[in-house]
Amino acid sequence: MSRADEIFINMCKDILENGTSTEGEKVRPHWEDGTPAYTIKKFGVVNRYDLREEFPLLTLRKTALKSATDEMLWIWQLKSNNINDLHSHIWDEWADPDGSIGKAYGYQLGVKHKYKEGMMDQVDRVIYDLKNNPFSRRILTNIYVHQDLHEMNLYPCAYSMTFNVTQRPGEDKLTLNAILNQRSQDVLAANNWNVVQYSVLVHMLAQVCDMYVGEFVHVISDAHIYDRHVPLIKELISREPLPAPKIWLNPEIKDFYKFTRDDVKAIDYETHEQIKDIPIAI
Repeated sequence: MSRADEIFINMCKDILENGTSTEGEKVRPHWEDGTPAYTIKKFGVVNRYDLREEFPLLTLRKTALKSATDEMLWIWQLKSNNINDLHSHIWDEWADPDGSIGKAYGYQLGVKHKYKEGMMDQVDRVIYDLKNNPFSRRILTNIYVHQDLHEMNLYPCAYSMTFNVTQRPGEDKLTLNAILNQRSQDVLAANNWNVVQYSVLVHMLAQVCDMYVGEFVHVISDAHIYDRHVPLIKELISREPLPAPKIWLNPEIKDFYKFTRDDVKAIDYETHEQIKDIPIAI
């Protein structure tokens, strides 16, 4: 059984059985027809994935590894805030006519800050510290910048990554672990998507810093299932999990900025059929 499937099923059951409803409350999200989009939500969900044990792609339905990687690289590598630099259309709803999503996501990672070692953006600072100060407890990024929120077309959902390096007894290389902090998540539409793309990021950074991958911890403040997603979730978690796939990352790449979406592949990835036409709250 895929451990990622097991985690997903247990999380969804917990939300449905023990969560609280926002029905009747004043909520910002709405459906395309203007109807308020209510949720069943759970506060403070924490899921742990051992990236050495398996790569956490769901088998209950297919997660598009290449597209998830592409969005992650759009944010972390290109540091872009323009959808014209992205191969998918997942951000179209929040883009201006010129393609910009404002001072959000990649824009914030690309802003250079002054450190005693010189001017660096947040991504370069992470890579610098992983290579030069791996046991620092200060290796993190944060794109929830309050002074710029009014210029963001969407407030960041996944807003902070914290990296922590450990030395396992008897091993020749260090181990890279990470925590993703997320303020809000649409469980059906985005949960495994985010898990996959940030797991890929940990794999990439571990490779370019000559480390092993370790744990990926996903902390979600508000994990919710939208009202129109409930029957879809119930059908999804009734499926029988299949064996977990393996991940292939191009071993020739030693520079984070040289990775492309084609340098990541899932091996032996068998899934159940995709759920189509998922309504997205906006």
